[in-house]
Amino acid sequence: MTEEQAGTEEQAGRGSEPPAPRPGSAGEHALQKRFGTGERADRFYAEQTLSHVNSAMREFLARQEMFFLATADASGACDNTFRAGPPGFLRVLDERTLAYAEYRGNGVLASLGNIEENPRVGILLVDFFRDRVGLHVNGRARVVEDAAMRTAHPGLPVEEAPGRRTPVWVEIAVEEAYVHCGKYIPRLARVREDERDEETPGGTRRKGGDYFGVAAGRP
Repeated sequence: MTEEQAGTEEQAGRGSEPPAPRPGSAGEHALQKRFGTGERADRFYAEQTLSHVNSAMREFLARQEMFFLATADASGACDNTFRAGPPGFLRVLDERTLAYAEYRGNGVLASLGNIEENPRVGILLVDFFRDRVGLHVNGRARVVEDAAMRTAHPGLPVEEAPGRRTPVWVEIAVEEAYVHCGKYIPRLARVREDERDEETPGGTRRKGGDYFGVAAGRP
Protein backbone atom coordinates (compact mmCIF):
# COMPACT_ATOMS: atom_id res chain seq x y z
CA MET A 1 0.00 0.00 0.00
CA THR A 2 1.40 3.38 -0.95
CA GLU A 3 1.63 6.28 1.52
CA GLU A 4 -1.09 8.10 -0.43
CA GLN A 5 -3.40 5.08 -0.27
CA ALA A 6 -2.74 4.71 3.45
CA GLY A 7 -3.62 8.36 4.00
CA THR A 8 -6.83 8.00 2.00
CA GLU A 9 -7.80 4.90 3.97
CA GLU A 10 -7.06 6.67 7.27
CA GLN A 11 -9.29 9.60 6.26
CA ALA A 12 -12.05 7.19 5.29
CA GLY A 13 -11.69 5.47 8.64
CA ARG A 14 -11.98 8.79 10.46
CA GLY A 15 -15.02 9.71 8.40
CA SER A 16 -16.74 6.49 9.37
CA GLU A 17 -16.37 7.13 13.12
CA PRO A 18 -19.72 7.69 14.81
CA PRO A 19 -20.43 11.33 15.70
CA ALA A 20 -20.01 12.42 19.31
CA PRO A 21 -23.24 12.02 21.30
CA ARG A 22 -25.32 15.15 21.83
CA PRO A 23 -25.22 16.63 25.32
CA GLY A 24 -28.34 16.25 27.42
CA SER A 25 -30.65 13.39 28.28
CA ALA A 26 -32.82 11.19 26.10
CA GLY A 27 -35.84 12.93 27.65
CA GLU A 28 -34.52 16.34 26.59
CA HIS A 29 -33.94 15.11 23.06
CA ALA A 30 -37.40 13.57 22.79
CA LEU A 31 -39.08 16.80 23.88
CA GLN A 32 -36.86 18.90 21.61
CA LYS A 33 -38.03 16.78 18.70
CA ARG A 34 -41.66 16.99 19.84
CA PHE A 35 -41.63 20.78 20.18
CA GLY A 36 -39.26 21.55 17.31
CA THR A 37 -36.53 23.13 19.45
CA GLY A 38 -33.64 20.88 18.42
CA GLU A 39 -31.74 23.53 16.46
CA ARG A 40 -31.96 26.05 19.29
CA ALA A 41 -30.87 23.37 21.76
CA ASP A 42 -27.89 22.43 19.60
CA ARG A 43 -26.79 26.07 19.49
CA PHE A 44 -27.03 26.25 23.27
CA TYR A 45 -25.08 22.99 23.71
CA ALA A 46 -22.40 24.19 21.29
CA GLU A 47 -22.10 27.82 22.44
CA GLN A 48 -22.98 27.87 26.15
CA THR A 49 -22.20 24.47 27.70
CA LEU A 50 -18.74 23.55 29.01
CA SER A 51 -17.31 20.54 30.84
CA HIS A 52 -15.33 22.86 33.14
CA VAL A 53 -15.58 26.34 34.66
CA ASN A 54 -13.83 28.92 32.49
CA SER A 55 -12.19 32.13 33.73
CA ALA A 56 -15.42 34.17 33.61
CA MET A 57 -17.27 31.48 35.57
CA ARG A 58 -14.45 31.32 38.12
CA GLU A 59 -14.66 35.11 38.62
CA PHE A 60 -18.43 34.78 39.07
CA LEU A 61 -18.01 31.97 41.62
CA ALA A 62 -15.46 34.00 43.59
CA ARG A 63 -18.04 36.65 44.53
CA GLN A 64 -21.15 34.52 45.14
CA GLU A 65 -22.51 34.20 48.68
CA MET A 66 -25.21 31.56 48.14
CA PHE A 67 -26.31 28.68 45.97
CA PHE A 68 -29.03 26.05 45.68
CA LEU A 69 -27.99 22.40 45.82
CA ALA A 70 -30.05 19.59 44.24
CA THR A 71 -29.39 15.98 45.26
CA ALA A 72 -31.22 12.65 45.00
CA ASP A 73 -30.91 9.36 46.82
CA ALA A 74 -30.35 5.98 45.19
CA SER A 75 -34.07 5.60 44.43
CA GLY A 76 -34.29 9.04 42.78
CA ALA A 77 -36.12 10.84 45.61
CA CYS A 78 -34.98 14.47 45.33
CA ASP A 79 -34.01 17.20 47.73
CA ASN A 80 -33.12 20.83 47.12
CA THR A 81 -31.42 22.98 49.71
CA PHE A 82 -29.78 26.37 50.21
CA ARG A 83 -26.17 27.07 51.14
CA ALA A 84 -24.66 30.44 52.03
CA GLY A 85 -21.36 31.85 53.24
CA PRO A 86 -18.79 34.57 52.60
CA PRO A 87 -18.05 35.48 48.96
CA GLY A 88 -16.36 32.59 47.19
CA PHE A 89 -17.23 30.00 49.84
CA LEU A 90 -17.94 27.62 46.95
CA ARG A 91 -14.27 27.33 46.13
CA VAL A 92 -12.67 26.65 42.77
CA LEU A 93 -9.86 24.15 43.38
CA ASP A 94 -9.18 23.94 39.65
CA GLU A 95 -11.23 24.34 36.47
CA ARG A 96 -12.82 20.92 36.96
CA THR A 97 -13.15 20.79 40.75
CA LEU A 98 -15.20 22.82 43.24
CA ALA A 99 -15.59 22.38 47.00
CA TYR A 100 -17.50 23.88 49.90
CA ALA A 101 -17.42 23.40 53.64
CA GLU A 102 -20.46 21.63 55.12
CA TYR A 103 -21.24 23.34 58.43
CA ARG A 104 -23.28 22.08 61.34
CA GLY A 105 -27.05 22.11 60.65
CA ASN A 106 -30.14 20.35 61.97
CA GLY A 107 -28.41 16.98 62.17
CA VAL A 108 -30.52 15.36 59.44
CA LEU A 109 -27.65 15.42 56.89
CA ALA A 110 -30.08 14.95 54.00
CA SER A 111 -27.80 16.29 51.27
CA LEU A 112 -24.74 14.41 52.48
CA GLY A 113 -26.79 11.25 52.85
CA ASN A 114 -28.02 11.56 49.28
CA ILE A 115 -24.48 12.13 48.03
CA GLU A 116 -23.35 8.98 49.82
CA GLU A 117 -25.98 7.02 47.85
CA ASN A 118 -25.93 8.97 44.58
CA PRO A 119 -23.01 11.31 43.79
CA ARG A 120 -24.77 13.32 41.09
CA VAL A 121 -25.53 16.90 42.14
CA GLY A 122 -26.86 20.06 40.53
CA ILE A 123 -25.80 23.50 41.75
CA LEU A 124 -27.50 26.75 40.80
CA LEU A 125 -25.92 30.10 41.69
CA VAL A 126 -27.94 33.27 41.03
CA ASP A 127 -26.65 36.82 41.17
CA PHE A 128 -29.76 38.81 42.08
CA PHE A 129 -27.86 42.00 42.90
CA ARG A 130 -25.35 42.96 40.23
CA ASP A 131 -25.44 41.05 36.94
CA ARG A 132 -28.86 39.37 37.33
CA VAL A 133 -27.66 36.10 35.81
CA GLY A 134 -27.15 32.54 36.99
CA LEU A 135 -24.70 29.67 36.62
CA HIS A 136 -25.54 25.96 36.61
CA VAL A 137 -22.84 23.48 37.63
CA ASN A 138 -23.63 19.77 37.44
CA GLY A 139 -21.29 16.98 38.40
CA ARG A 140 -20.36 14.23 40.82
CA ALA A 141 -19.79 14.96 44.50
CA ARG A 142 -18.05 13.20 47.33
CA VAL A 143 -17.84 13.85 51.06
CA VAL A 144 -14.27 14.52 52.25
CA GLU A 145 -13.10 14.74 55.87
CA ASP A 146 -11.71 18.13 56.84
CA ALA A 147 -8.22 16.80 57.62
CA ALA A 148 -7.96 15.01 54.28
CA MET A 149 -9.13 18.11 52.39
CA ARG A 150 -6.60 20.34 54.16
CA THR A 151 -3.80 17.89 53.46
CA ALA A 152 -4.65 18.02 49.76
CA HIS A 153 -5.31 21.80 49.76
CA PRO A 154 -3.36 23.41 52.64
CA GLY A 155 -4.40 26.96 51.72
CA LEU A 156 -8.04 26.52 52.74
CA PRO A 157 -9.22 29.00 55.43
CA VAL A 158 -9.98 27.90 58.97
CA GLU A 159 -13.29 28.96 60.55
CA GLU A 160 -12.96 30.08 64.18
CA ALA A 161 -16.55 31.18 64.86
CA PRO A 162 -18.57 28.85 67.13
CA GLY A 163 -20.76 26.52 65.09
CA ARG A 164 -18.83 27.26 61.90
CA ARG A 165 -15.97 24.83 62.27
CA THR A 166 -15.83 22.46 59.32
CA PRO A 167 -16.38 18.75 59.98
CA VAL A 168 -16.45 17.75 56.30
CA TRP A 169 -16.25 19.20 52.80
CA VAL A 170 -18.19 18.42 49.66
CA GLU A 171 -15.96 18.17 46.60
CA ILE A 172 -17.59 18.34 43.16
CA ALA A 173 -16.06 17.05 39.94
CA VAL A 174 -17.53 19.36 37.28
CA GLU A 175 -19.22 17.68 34.33
CA GLU A 176 -21.38 20.54 33.00
CA ALA A 177 -21.38 24.30 33.45
CA TYR A 178 -23.73 26.69 31.68
CA VAL A 179 -25.48 30.02 32.00
CA HIS A 180 -28.95 30.63 33.45
CA CYS A 181 -30.24 33.66 31.57
CA GLY A 182 -31.51 36.67 33.50
CA LYS A 183 -34.84 37.03 31.69
CA TYR A 184 -36.97 36.18 34.74
CA ILE A 185 -34.46 36.79 37.53
CA PRO A 186 -35.66 39.67 39.73
CA ARG A 187 -33.20 42.38 40.70
CA LEU A 188 -32.94 42.57 44.48
CA ALA A 189 -31.35 45.15 46.76
CA ARG A 190 -29.06 44.36 49.67
CA VAL A 191 -30.01 45.32 53.22
CA ARG A 192 -27.42 46.77 55.58
CA GLU A 193 -26.41 44.53 58.47
CA ASP A 194 -27.91 46.98 60.99
CA GLU A 195 -31.27 46.81 59.17
CA ARG A 196 -31.66 43.03 59.43
CA ASP A 197 -34.45 41.88 61.73
CA GLU A 198 -33.52 39.26 64.30
CA GLU A 199 -37.19 38.47 64.90
CA THR A 200 -40.07 37.93 62.50
CA PRO A 201 -43.45 39.64 63.17
CA GLY A 202 -44.71 36.54 64.96
CA GLY A 203 -41.79 36.50 67.34
CA THR A 204 -40.07 33.47 65.79
CA ARG A 205 -36.33 33.89 65.66
CA ARG A 206 -34.83 34.52 62.24
CA LYS A 207 -32.91 31.21 62.20
CA GLY A 208 -36.17 29.28 61.74
CA GLY A 209 -37.14 27.10 64.65
CA ASP A 210 -40.81 26.10 64.44
CA TYR A 211 -41.63 28.92 62.02
CA PHE A 212 -44.29 26.85 60.23
CA GLY A 213 -45.90 25.55 63.42
CA VAL A 214 -45.14 21.88 62.78
CA ALA A 215 -44.22 20.98 66.35
CA ALA A 216 -46.95 23.20 67.79
CA GLY A 217 -49.57 21.49 65.63
CA ARG A 218 -48.72 17.92 66.70
CA PRO A 219 -50.97 16.26 69.28
